[in-house]
Amino acid sequence: MNQVFASRWKALLWSAGVLMTAYCSVPSREETEAAKDQPAIVLPDLPELPAQPPGPGFQD
Repeated sequence: MNQVFASRWKALLWSAGVLMTAYCSVPSREETEAAKDQPAIVLPDLPELPAQPPGPGFQD
């Protein structure tokens, strides 16, 4: 780090890179709101499952 901050210009370029990384890594408000409206995953249609598991003598 001593070489980065050896001059003011290098320090400015380094800080500009940090700020650009932060700016590019945060999603925009529109992307965040659009992601809230969509489900995380879509499952295929599953058959109805029984409310309780079958008893101990159940065989398929």
